[in-house]
Amino acid sequence: MKKIILFVALFTCIGSIGQKLNPNKKAIIASIEKHQAELIKISDSIWALAETAFNESESSRILADYAEKNGLKVTRGVADIPTAFTATYGSGKPVISILGEFDALPGISQKASPVKEPLQPGAAGHGCGHNMFGTASLGSAIAIKELMDQGKIKGTVKFLGTPAEEKFFAKVWMVEAGLWSDVDVNISWHPSSGIEADVQSGLSLIDFIVEFYGQTAHASADPWNGRSASDALELYTTGINYYREHILPTSRIHYHIQDGGQVVNVVPDYAKLWVRVRDPKRKIMLPTYERVKKMAEGAAIMANVDYKISLVSGIYETLVNRSGGEIMQKNLELLGPITYTEEETAFGKAIQKATGKPEIGMDSKIYPLKETEKNPGGGSTDVGDVSWNVPNINLGVTVAPKDTPWHSWAVVACGGMSIGHKGMVYASKAMGMTMVDLFTNPKLVEKVKEEYKTRKGDEVYEAMIDGPPPIGKD
Repeated sequence: MKKIILFVALFTCIGSIGQKLNPNKKAIIASIEKHQAELIKISDSIWALAETAFNESESSRILADYAEKNGLKVTRGVADIPTAFTATYGSGKPVISILGEFDALPGISQKASPVKEPLQPGAAGHGCGHNMFGTASLGSAIAIKELMDQGKIKGTVKFLGTPAEEKFFAKVWMVEAGLWSDVDVNISWHPSSGIEADVQSGLSLIDFIVEFYGQTAHASADPWNGRSASDALELYTTGINYYREHILPTSRIHYHIQDGGQVVNVVPDYAKLWVRVRDPKRKIMLPTYERVKKMAEGAAIMANVDYKISLVSGIYETLVNRSGGEIMQKNLELLGPITYTEEETAFGKAIQKATGKPEIGMDSKIYPLKETEKNPGGGSTDVGDVSWNVPNINLGVTVAPKDTPWHSWAVVACGGMSIGHKGMVYASKAMGMTMVDLFTNPKLVEKVKEEYKTRKGDEVYEAMIDGPPPIGKD
């Protein structure tokens, strides 16, 4: 009985719009609803696995196997990344791609409960909802494939399984491998605390490792014979923290100390930290990066140690496409808001209470398309690199209550129960409907591509990587 109630509640919003949908969009919705039980099972399996960057072997396999089972042509291990894959169907133009992420975050394991309670203490969790991300996108691709089989649309749909978004940014290597070279328009989405056709950018960033090399000595008996790598590390981080006052308000600098010495009575000869620099504009971020790198040399001189800087990777800000956003917006308005049961609303409010937020529940209203902000703030994503190589249409869908702290146990909790399931299924429908518009209206594709060319201008994309993907590295 509970399953029947859930099913009805999940799709209440669709009944009122059925008459407004064209047959192809009705077919997309029907396909996703047909596959919904399996899609939820896949999402829950990936949620429970919670595999981190470049370790998503089972999560990748589950998605790739399901794509293959449904008739898509799967190529595994693309771009020299074992967990990256493509799943394609159809032939000719247009080629519409859709992204699917599936990596988790370390240390935030959580049960599907509104009270902080690890599923496995110290383990990873899907605090960014990527268990739903890849699953919803694959559901859309399969729905398009079925519509092609019916002879209703022509072209090629291309699902890309993209690992390691939370760390290392695998899409950069996938772009370099040419996986979007034949694509006309790309579709992406991200779990959120609201529904919107996303026409905001993000922050460009660059990641690098700084290592200091000194000389060990007894910390009490003869410290004058030591050259402390941790002294250099502390001098360096102090320099970074003083520098924060003199960077633009839009810029960000983060660091994580990975090795500051092992024991208290030894002058450490090795220290290591991970540093990240961000800004909404890559052209502003890069000079800041150069200055922060130079400060490492100064710290090494003061501590009389050697140092080494190694680039991890870097990503671009997202290139916005409002023409694509307008297409997505119309489909969101057709779908309407998600409806929630009393139990789900109570779950959301309990999450808000536990995280110190106003207990206002869920927000799935469809608001008007927002203006694009000049400096949006927020986070970063390697979807940005895709967007500088092919026009990108982005979507956000509610999978957690309003104001939920992201990258936290609270998002993990929602992603393993019906609130997350509803958002995932909704996203799959919205993206599938938007792809229908692109497959059936060449003028829309051209409009999206023209805006992309205008916004990109004469900028020449340069991948911020040095060497192969860092598979198996910390």
